[in-house]
Amino acid sequence: MKKIFLLTCTALFVFAACKQETKEQTVSTKDSLSIDSARAIAKEAWIYGYSIFYNYRSEYLYAKDTTYTDYAGGFNIFKNYTKAFDYNDTSVVTPNNDTPYSWAALDVSTEPIVLEVPEIKDKRYYVMQLVDLYTFNFAYIGTRSTGNKAGKYLIAGPDWKGEKPSGIDSVFISETNLITILGRTELFNAKDMPNVIRIQKEYKLIPLHTYLNQEAPTAKAYPLALPVWKKSDYTSLEYINVLNALLQYTSVDSSEVELRKRFAKIGIIPGQNFDSTIYSLEILNAIKGGIVEGEQALKTSCDATTSSLNLFGSRADMHNNYLLRATAAAMGLYGNTKEEAVYVGSMFDSEKQPLTGENKYTIRFTKEQIPPVNFFWSITLYNLPHRGLVKNPINRYSIGDRTTGLKYEANGDLILYIQATSPGKDKEANWLPSTQSGPFNVIARLYGPKEPVTNGTWTIPLPEKIK
Repeated sequence: MKKIFLLTCTALFVFAACKQETKEQTVSTKDSLSIDSARAIAKEAWIYGYSIFYNYRSEYLYAKDTTYTDYAGGFNIFKNYTKAFDYNDTSVVTPNNDTPYSWAALDVSTEPIVLEVPEIKDKRYYVMQLVDLYTFNFAYIGTRSTGNKAGKYLIAGPDWKGEKPSGIDSVFISETNLITILGRTELFNAKDMPNVIRIQKEYKLIPLHTYLNQEAPTAKAYPLALPVWKKSDYTSLEYINVLNALLQYTSVDSSEVELRKRFAKIGIIPGQNFDSTIYSLEILNAIKGGIVEGEQALKTSCDATTSSLNLFGSRADMHNNYLLRATAAAMGLYGNTKEEAVYVGSMFDSEKQPLTGENKYTIRFTKEQIPPVNFFWSITLYNLPHRGLVKNPINRYSIGDRTTGLKYEANGDLILYIQATSPGKDKEANWLPSTQSGPFNVIARLYGPKEPVTNGTWTIPLPEKIK
């Protein structure tokens, strides 16, 4: 016990010394920090951290907030959804209503986790999407990437230097120690749910020491505790403290060394509390102005974005485009890399007017326009600005090629009806209910998109207002 105490004290002493040195460096540069520079850095950092902050919201709810109705029980535990999402589910924006989720927030600071998956039969599609704290999709396990065979996969953080253990199929290294796993298992129809549940129960997360039958390692500690998530924090100077806590769990990519140095000029230093007293009132107001400019830039980007092509992916895919990364987080966290799935949609009709529940619309696919996919496609409708599913009399939240009774025209065209009330019994199979009033958007999801989709030559027809 004495030995552990001494090691702990030594670590705290070293950290305190480092903290003092960092603060002195901040003080020495703050006098030369101009108002314009402070505003520009604050804007850049706000955009950079936006996806991290909202990613952490989901991890906080599932792994830390014991009052949350979908609390998973902590880190490194799967939360399986045994039904499709409906209008009551509000924890995730633009939820996927095609495939019940298997969700887990991982903390691999202390040791890696082994993900075990069963054999997936009946040509059923499934995927395990591995997302780091930055929201980069750093690895995939599933039908497209690894096949439907049973397997064991090691998921490790940036500091792990071990060898691949016996029996492990592949090792996936994350840039961050906080990781999200978003598993999706195809649901054929409502009666198929018991089969999906059986598969979900076989998805397992095993700490490496348990897999190796060894003693548990000593848990890694960080200077700053993980924060309580509050939306208001990211519209104030408190966003700096939040980032300082979350960035402790990240490694610094070589392409971001200078970026992090700039951030340090306004107090964004992992593991260190933000000390506003060392900055003038003018600089603090400039930082607040940078937050406002960041919000405006993000809104402009979101308003101009109608497709998920190149919106999600790995660090290499995203080319360090932080505004694009923030846009992806704002419009729908945890979107897939385009080779896995593509999402396209709109909040406007064919006349460039906002979609609203007061109107009725059709979406007409010519035979040649029907989405080209290897697996399946769907269209889901969301209310705005919350981007949640819409309560409706037939409990239908999405429509697609697997919808029972979907009717095609004699020439092979497909017409969908988007409106609040039934278009009539003869058309109800093709009806996607909308909001009763107020704005909404529609998003098409294409799983296993073919080349015309991934290269951008295929386009989805926009809703046409019925006059």
